[in-house]
Amino acid sequence: MEVTSTMIHQGRQPQIAGNPLLDFTGLPRFDRIQPTDVTPAIDQLLTDARGVVSRITASDASVTWDSVIEPLNEATDRLARSWGAVSHMNAVVDTPELREQYNLNLPKLTEFWTELSQNEALYEKFKVLAAAPDFAQRPAVRRKVVGNELRDFRLGGAELAADKKERFKQVRERESQVSTRFAENVLDATNAFALYIDDASALAGVPEDALQMLSESARADAKTGYKISLQYPSYSAIVDYAHDRTLRQQVYRAYSTRASEFGDPDWNNGPLMVELLKLRREHAQLLGYKSFAEVSLVAKMAESPADVLDFLRDLARRAKPYAERDIGELREFASKHLGIADLRPWDVSYASEKLREQRYSYSDQELKQYFTEARVLAGLFKVIETLFAVAIREEAAPVWHPDVRFYRIDNLRGELIGQFYLDLYARDHKQGGAWQDDARSRRAQRTGLATPVSFLTCNFSRPSGGKPATFKHDEVLTLFHEFGHGLHHMLTRVDEPSVSGIQGVEWDAVELPSQFMENFAWEWEVLQMLTGHVDTAAKLPRALFEKVLTAKNFQSGMFTVRQVEFALFDMLLHSGPGWPDEAHLMKLLADVRREVSVLVPPEYNRFPHAFSHIFAGGYAAGYYSYKWAEVLSADAYSAFEEHEDSGVLNADIGRRFLDEVLAVGGSRPAMQSFVAFRGRKPTIDALLRHNGMVN
Repeated sequence: MEVTSTMIHQGRQPQIAGNPLLDFTGLPRFDRIQPTDVTPAIDQLLTDARGVVSRITASDASVTWDSVIEPLNEATDRLARSWGAVSHMNAVVDTPELREQYNLNLPKLTEFWTELSQNEALYEKFKVLAAAPDFAQRPAVRRKVVGNELRDFRLGGAELAADKKERFKQVRERESQVSTRFAENVLDATNAFALYIDDASALAGVPEDALQMLSESARADAKTGYKISLQYPSYSAIVDYAHDRTLRQQVYRAYSTRASEFGDPDWNNGPLMVELLKLRREHAQLLGYKSFAEVSLVAKMAESPADVLDFLRDLARRAKPYAERDIGELREFASKHLGIADLRPWDVSYASEKLREQRYSYSDQELKQYFTEARVLAGLFKVIETLFAVAIREEAAPVWHPDVRFYRIDNLRGELIGQFYLDLYARDHKQGGAWQDDARSRRAQRTGLATPVSFLTCNFSRPSGGKPATFKHDEVLTLFHEFGHGLHHMLTRVDEPSVSGIQGVEWDAVELPSQFMENFAWEWEVLQMLTGHVDTAAKLPRALFEKVLTAKNFQSGMFTVRQVEFALFDMLLHSGPGWPDEAHLMKLLADVRREVSVLVPPEYNRFPHAFSHIFAGGYAAGYYSYKWAEVLSADAYSAFEEHEDSGVLNADIGRRFLDEVLAVGGSRPAMQSFVAFRGRKPTIDALLRHNGMVN
């Protein structure tokens, strides 16, 4: 129920009245949210939600969708929306005051969701719904909702004995705290590093636009010269282009030892990783599973950890010969042309860029000048509009930072379908990487349809030197990727929030729309729409495009085994016998690298300590999803390739992808959606072909 001023009890904290986190009349009021708003709002929403749950479970009325699920959806949706705004701000405009409030309230949220998942009376209500004589005749979407809820009750500990329930609750709460602290440590360690250089000659090789960025960063700190940070645009400018090998090594070491024992002990993630893995193992065993990997896979397409390991090792077997060829060519080139006889990890990006320039007669920097922000966004929007029969336009909305822009998506009748925030640039106090998250899910309400709203976040270089921002082609691919997630969320036609859009989709299928969209950024037809030179506005020349296309699979073998390395490490971590200390964890990584890698990092490399995907995100025992879903996405995209005579932006196939994949969201199994679109089950052939790994 909506919280209004008439419901404010005497003596309640004054922050309740007018609290922006309790305003659900429209979009979040990011321009008004203050750290002091968080606790009063969350406490009120938790009280309201618990009251709703109590009324549902105490009622002797007949168990119906309207008496159980609708009021539960209403109460939990408000809580999720309010906390979603807080957690998003914590990720993109982190401050000590906001972090304090986030960490203060996170255990409360964890406790509530655990309580909900263990509520036996509520569990019984869902069992009654599932046992109704007419259940099989009810809409498939509603049957899926009930089935998912019953599964989640079991995974949430609803069937545990009382003593085990209490311990399970403690474990879940601590898991959440440790994951949050892990992410904070990565952010703080990243922000803490700064290397100031006054002599421009020390940065020889670094492109002019990157130098401008480094100069502006120094000036922002009231310094002269140039500031090198561990924000990815700054880091990559050095390891990709700087001629000074010692400088590359210095920056590489700083980046690869973030949040480890080599830095501030308060930010060392080593003990947190060990603790979290022990907690996850206990979590699984309390539920009757051998490992956390087994728990993770219950709601995924893959049937067992063994199946995932077989998939990854098969892919590694196929890819490793190509990776060995890639690294052999790179070593030979570096020795012969760069004077680097012993190729090391801090040389790889630099040597690769030089080899690309020699082999294909173009550089990433040359290509980057064509991808100006305005042209990329206009082209991306045109692709979406053409494929899915929608219109995108910018509009005003309260935002959390001046960098942020806001857009709406309408159907061709001018009706609102969805909206999204776009936060493109890297900055201090913003977590690295790129992601999509939901601000609001599509939901049918008594007052009308709530349309979905998405957060789309990247960490690209901002405009500098009076020129527009320009993006590397890899960054353009990232943007298309995140928009794929966003479209999955925003173009849904499902009105039940737990299976609407991206919700309820098996985690190893979540990456299907995102990786699917990346393919369009390789097409000549599309690249013409995305490009306009930063100085001349000229379109990407055909000759340069052909070079880019020829180089598409440059070092794809190395990239593939690198991803397999991460995925194998993750799955083995979460399916193994347990990890008593950090040394055992690092030994596992070393074993994985010996199995699949072609270039082993130095002993000091502490990659796991910043592996936020699995220690602070949703990819624990799930990182394999990127390669698993790439099989689905490559095969799905081949439907367009099979009709390339009509142009890659085939609206008929686009509508079919919309109807059978995007629109249905999590309302049916992902494999059913894929087969409905493609007419058959997926094969790995398209993936291997897209990566140039065919003979």
